[in-house]
Amino acid sequence: MKIGLISDTHSHLEDSVFTHFEDCDEIWHAGDIGTQSVLEKLEAFKPTRAVFGNIDGHEIRAAVPEDQVFEREGVKILMTHIAGKPPGYNARVKKLIAAHQPDILICGHSHILKVAPDKSNNLLFVNPGAAGIHGFHKIKTLLRMELQEGKISNMEVVELGYRGKLT
Repeated sequence: MKIGLISDTHSHLEDSVFTHFEDCDEIWHAGDIGTQSVLEKLEAFKPTRAVFGNIDGHEIRAAVPEDQVFEREGVKILMTHIAGKPPGYNARVKKLIAAHQPDILICGHSHILKVAPDKSNNLLFVNPGAAGIHGFHKIKTLLRMELQEGKISNMEVVELGYRGKLT
């Protein structure tokens, strides 16, 4: 199963995302979607799982949960928007990790692309960075990966170009 990971679109969805996610079976959005139209475009393109982020309003919060815990190809995933980073997760996420014991923790919020093993919690920490044009990040990014028989493979970073005018 091929997965496209995206976060922090902040109401901006580049057309190139659809090209980069063409071969994906599902898209996972780790929050700060921005507008319902971004979510609808992703859902019309591929099966999409998403969580809301701190900038998302009532409409997005009514459409998607704060956290998602699910399994794909024998891999247990916990997705939330604000998690912190290993090993300094926020208290709410520490409880979720303890309760669900995921293989992968996916989050957004920081706008910082980071993929790192968290040996203390026996999971892979994944933040795809930010794909939108708002924030302090310089390069818009997303991730692709494959899941098969309990294994994560072929993870790759996709750079979408500069965020825009840098100040």
